[in-house]
Amino acid sequence: MSMDKRLCVICAWRQHCQKRYSLSYDSISMQCPDFTRDYTIKDLEADRKALEQQLEKWRQEGKPKKYRPCITVSREAGAGASEICRKLADELKMDLIGSQIIARIAESANMSEKVVSMLDEKKISMLDSWIQSFFNARHLWPDVYLQHLIKVIRAGAGEYGNAIIMGRGAQFILPPEKIFRVRFIAPLEKRIEHVMKNRGISYDEAKAYIIKTDNDRSAFIMKYFHEDVTNPAHYDLVLNTGDISVEEATKIVKEAYLAKKFTTT
Repeated sequence: MSMDKRLCVICAWRQHCQKRYSLSYDSISMQCPDFTRDYTIKDLEADRKALEQQLEKWRQEGKPKKYRPCITVSREAGAGASEICRKLADELKMDLIGSQIIARIAESANMSEKVVSMLDEKKISMLDSWIQSFFNARHLWPDVYLQHLIKVIRAGAGEYGNAIIMGRGAQFILPPEKIFRVRFIAPLEKRIEHVMKNRGISYDEAKAYIIKTDNDRSAFIMKYFHEDVTNPAHYDLVLNTGDISVEEATKIVKEAYLAKKFTTT
């Protein structure tokens, strides 16, 4: 199998990630068991190149003739969201954008402004007004990071569609009537088994990882959006993956997504 050393546009990892896995991918599929996790990437150049690749794709395509509303993904650690979304993206022919690359873009004013620069002046003005109203409506302090995060998600994936967005509170940023919001959950023991298998770690390590990851994600949503990420009212679909396969879960999400009547104006 020939190796392709291009950068991964999903999370900007190079050949080796920092969590004992090697990232490799061929012409058929990307072989990385945990590629959407929120790991610290120190290589800013990799992030920059990954962003440029995504921006160039958006520039070339513009709004696709078959515009598909975005899917936002919330998940419990170990619930299998990565595998399901990878398959879902393949079947729906959508981009899969990991939370890592979104977070790193949002941390940089220069990077986030590159995303916004693709819009025309009218849309930029509308975006600025929308951001202000977003903070006012939710009584949020105008945090700089959150402003950049909103710009990245709203002006990038939200504007061009055809994307599955992992994490980062996208379900609270994009209008609910224009997106499909899914959350993946599973019983704790099932999730522990899944993490042990995928990461090759002990029971206690897997449990600790799950607890910390879930707490971090909940804290992020509470800090920036003042919302409870576990509240089912925030989603169009909450799917328990404990006793169903990746294929079955993908089918359920796909059918629910295609059945939703979106507002396109």
